[in-house]
This record gives sequence, structure tokens and C-alpha cells, in this order.
Amino acid sequence: QSAYANVLASSEEFSSNEYEIRHRLFLTDEMRMILMFEDNFPASGYIDSLDFLLPLEQPNSSMDIVALRKFKTMLETLSKVVHFFEGVQKGVYPNLKKISSSINAFPLIAHKIDSILDRYGNVKDTASEDLYEIRRSLNEKQVQVSKRAAAVLRRAQEAGVVDSDVSLSVRDGRMLIPVPAANKRQLNGFIYDESASGKTAFVEPAEVVELTNEIKELQFAEQREIVKILYAFSEFTRPYLGELLEASRFMGMLDFLIAKAQVALDMIAGMPVFSTDGRVNLRKARHPLLETALKREGKSIVPISISLNADKRILLISGPNAGGKSVCLKTVGLLQ
Repeated sequence: QSAYANVLASSEEFSSNEYEIRHRLFLTDEMRMILMFEDNFPASGYIDSLDFLLPLEQPNSSMDIVALRKFKTMLETLSKVVHFFEGVQKGVYPNLKKISSSINAFPLIAHKIDSILDRYGNVKDTASEDLYEIRRSLNEKQVQVSKRAAAVLRRAQEAGVVDSDVSLSVRDGRMLIPVPAANKRQLNGFIYDESASGKTAFVEPAEVVELTNEIKELQFAEQREIVKILYAFSEFTRPYLGELLEASRFMGMLDFLIAKAQVALDMIAGMPVFSTDGRVNLRKARHPLLETALKREGKSIVPISISLNADKRILLISGPNAGGKSVCLKTVGLLQ
């Protein structure tokens, strides 16, 4: 469940308003039917977007890359939901369809995100022209470092400074050559690390140090450019913020309804018939919490049937201790 759905669940209160009660029951029952019969309705992907959308109300604020990935998932789910309700026939899931009719799927924003992130959630090389050039230079420098380090390793092996079966080691993005501690001064470079035993030194060849430093500078430039891209996207998104917040709350509400509907399915519960004349008619009613507890113990519950109306409005329950009197009262109270 999303954080906003949890807030809705924890803040839900009892109601004595007939319209409110009916509305809540209809929404939950429509979602229950959807979960039972609609395979193309998304049951997951209800990302809580409020945490990263609300800060955009402040000028000069920006999403980070994690938020953008979550936003992408949220919009993909939102689009499926909106298109689902657009496609259902009139009169089918009318309450949910009515609520969803005012929600925008934001195809322009989704397209913008697709121009920034690839299918794995990484920033594309083509997200900006500058990023493309930075990454092209990065690839070239990394190839050069690999070639030079490999050449130094071969020469060191030929000279007997390094064992013939060793290979290059990469630590913190640096190309290092494992050298026996006794020979570490024979290889021109910088000792970057040593093995736990102290028998092997990891040396960064002097020939690649400058290139490695250039790579670090390009990596910093890459991060700065990604920050610029994210800021530009946030600016692009800001005019839609009010609608996006509405859509995010709509998704949280659906997530809450899915949770309620799933509980109904787990309990094999259906929507009750609403009584307007003070009548109570329970047939094979089960105490929902007790039934769950008994299932964990491999036991089954004994259902009860009760009917009260204006003429028969008092029911006297008697019996021995642990005979089910309290359970009967609590069952009626909870279901009521």
C-alpha cells in the first residue's frame, strides 16, 4: 500500500450519513468486481507521488532521479487506469468511472520522461546534447585507459615484475595492476591499495593517472548535466502541478479501495443490502476478526443468523460460559 493510502486507511471514520455510507460501499464493491473480473486493470504500480510533487510548489525545487523513476511508474499506471475507465460501458462501475473522468493521463509529461529515461530507469545519452558529448568523451577516455593499462601490464609481465597470470583489477573506477610487494617500487605509478596479507600491492600506472583524472572530471560534469536535465523537467512539470496532485490523490484512493476490496475477497464478503427501516437481517454472519484468527489455527467459525425489526426488536441471548454470547453481540456490532 502507498503512504497516502495508509493515511486514508488510518483516518477513515464511522459515518451515519446514508449517502456517505452508500457511496463508500458502492466504490468498494465496484473495485471488488474489478479485481474479480477485469484482468486488464492494473493491480500494482500505485506509487505515492505526493512526497516529490508537493516540494515542487516551492520555486527552484527539483526532482531527483529516484523520484523521476517513481513518477514514470505512477504515470504508466495512471494511464492504464484512465484508459480502462474510458473503455468501460456506461453503467458499468459508474461511481469509479465518474471520479476518473476528471483525471488527466498527462501524455505530454509521460513522453517527456520517456525522452529522459530508458526502460531500465537510467538517463539516456540523448537526454541532452551536452550529456551525449560528455558520455562520448567518457567512453573514449575509458577505452584509452584500458588500452594503456593493458600495455603497461604486458611490459611488466615481460620484465618479470608482475606474475604472468595476473590481470588488471578495477577499484573505485581505477585500473590497477597487482604487483608482488617486493616489486612494487619497480613499477612506475601510485600504490593505491594493498591486500590484507600485505603480499600484493595494487599500483595505478603513472601513464593512466592523468586520463583517470580526466574521467573523474567528466563524471562530475555528467552528474551536473543530469541535475540540469532534472531541473528543466521539473520546470516543465510545474504548470501541471495542481492536476498532478489531484491525480496522485486519486491513485492513493484507488490503492485504498484495492486494499478494502482485497479484504472483502479474502473474507468472501459482499456488499450488504442497506436497511432504511431499522431492520437487521443477518444470514450466516461471521465475526471477521475471529474468523481470521481461527483460520490461522486451522479451525472454522460457526456462523449466526439474526433477524430484528420494529415488531421483534429485542433478542435475549442466554447460555453457558464460552457459549458464544459475546461473539454473537460483537458480530452484530461489527457488521452493523
